[in-house]
Amino acid sequence: MLRKHWVEKINNKLYDSQSNVNLVLTVVEFLASVAGAGVLVFGFGYKETSAEAEKLTEALDVVFGVFVAVFFLRVFYSLKAWTYIKENKFETFLITLILTNVITNYLFDSFLVRTVFDLLKLSDFKGFYIFSESVYILTIVGYKLVVASMSIPRLNIRPPTLFILSFGILILCGAGLLMLPTMTVHPGSMSFTDALFTSASATCVTGLIVVDTATYFTIRGQVVILILIQVGGLGLLAFALFFAQFIRKNVSLKEQVLIQDFFSSDSLYSAKRILRQVVTLTLGIEAISAVLIYYSWGNGVEFISTGQKVYFSVFHAISAFCNAGFSLFSNNLFESSIRHAYLMQVVVAVTVIFGGLGFTVIEDLFSPKKLRERLRKPWMDWRLSTKVAVYVSAFLIVLGTVIIFILEFDNTMDTLNVGEKMVASFFQSVVARTAGFNSVDIGGMRNATLIFVVVLMFIGASSGSVGGGIKTSTFYLISVSALATIRGKSRIEIGKREIPKTLLFKALSVFFFASTIIMISLFLLAFFEPEISVIHLAFEEVSAFATVGLSTGITSALSEPSKYILIISMFLGRVGTLTFVLSLSNSAYTKTYKYPSTSMMVG
Repeated sequence: MLRKHWVEKINNKLYDSQSNVNLVLTVVEFLASVAGAGVLVFGFGYKETSAEAEKLTEALDVVFGVFVAVFFLRVFYSLKAWTYIKENKFETFLITLILTNVITNYLFDSFLVRTVFDLLKLSDFKGFYIFSESVYILTIVGYKLVVASMSIPRLNIRPPTLFILSFGILILCGAGLLMLPTMTVHPGSMSFTDALFTSASATCVTGLIVVDTATYFTIRGQVVILILIQVGGLGLLAFALFFAQFIRKNVSLKEQVLIQDFFSSDSLYSAKRILRQVVTLTLGIEAISAVLIYYSWGNGVEFISTGQKVYFSVFHAISAFCNAGFSLFSNNLFESSIRHAYLMQVVVAVTVIFGGLGFTVIEDLFSPKKLRERLRKPWMDWRLSTKVAVYVSAFLIVLGTVIIFILEFDNTMDTLNVGEKMVASFFQSVVARTAGFNSVDIGGMRNATLIFVVVLMFIGASSGSVGGGIKTSTFYLISVSALATIRGKSRIEIGKREIPKTLLFKALSVFFFASTIIMISLFLLAFFEPEISVIHLAFEEVSAFATVGLSTGITSALSEPSKYILIISMFLGRVGTLTFVLSLSNSAYTKTYKYPSTSMMVG
């Protein structure tokens, strides 16, 4: 009885102080995460001496100790230890690994990782140990960030604003990492402007470069760019919410709204499951593409090792699906060793097409559930948005192939035979709307071809995809609306369905804001770069805004003001002009009243 009394008294004390203790522990965890991230940045971004490496190891051990202590205090103050452990399985697993390593070191004088290292018969134990601790810290810090992301829905911030902030934060973090000394081959750090431009281009999956990705960056720098491409392609919020689903089963209403808004999902119900499907689908397509690229390089490319060949294949697969257009060759895919690797170009083009169709379209076309439903119900049709994305994309690809083939037949493709010209035309038609790869000399194209490519870039990819532009659905709605007006129709009807005028207004708004931003940016570029032809500046600006990445070769020669103009264009093009405008607007529209109708002259 006395024992029960004391237990109850202790529990009451713990309960009374629980909120304050949790607040303190949260602050301590945050500071430890910042310290751990700082140690990792130092170890990853600077060439440390052996003495500095020793201090780095000790610093990581201290950070580990803080995480372990905080974990046990949370278990103690939770009052239900076993329940807390079950609800935080991943963190428990990490802490168990850390404790196992510490116990084996101090009780048995043998690091667990050293034992594993000896079994693998490897020699650089210190380097591997630092690497192991870095992975631990990175995983724990990542876990804490995911846990923190669960509080996003409680923030009084609208989804468009959150979306924009996430991209801004990712670009700044990427620029900071690229400025570290070990990111570049040359001594010293990369300039802030060039680092910001490269980070924005990678995060916004554009592909415009001011330095040669292949020769300017080290492997570490290239990996940072690759991570920015992958995370930027899906979105930082999407990644955070995806991993949060593994920690917490339920998805809040605001999280569903965030997912629906980001992926252009049709309903909140589909938004609940679309995120996991999107990430799984992305990684699956990229893996298949990497394997196909690995076996389609041809004999022209000589790799130092199998590992390098795998690395190049994975890099170009991710860059292709995310429609980024970054390449590990100085002349992109126009490199002399691979410009005739037509099978590889076809694989890259197909991967780009999948990335540009949009996640909801791919899900509607190829998800096992949809395929099974169509087998049972042959009359079941695609969604209207899927039809628009597929048919408009196919039309633009075919049209682009034919026009480029005709215009460049005896120009940039003069040395190719007819079959090779068809593949090259098809490839450039595909990437012109979404990705900045090139297998022909863009700078040598005729002005007529450049103008036509500008139109393709401006239209861009499909809604809900990683590509930019005004989107195929916007182009289709405006075209159908114009035809309806010519025919004297007052309503827009597609596939025996009437399109609400609100959608048309949205399409017109996207077209208007995109055109306005491009014209203002082109005016400023022409002011700062009077020696460069307007057609090349227009090509560069539309390529930046539409997040395509094709260039006539003037990017690196631009002045700093012009680079910042392109950075802003890439950012606005990736987040979407309408999204940006909505994030700044606080006004709400009401339909409780209506003004009398009137008429005015148009045209």
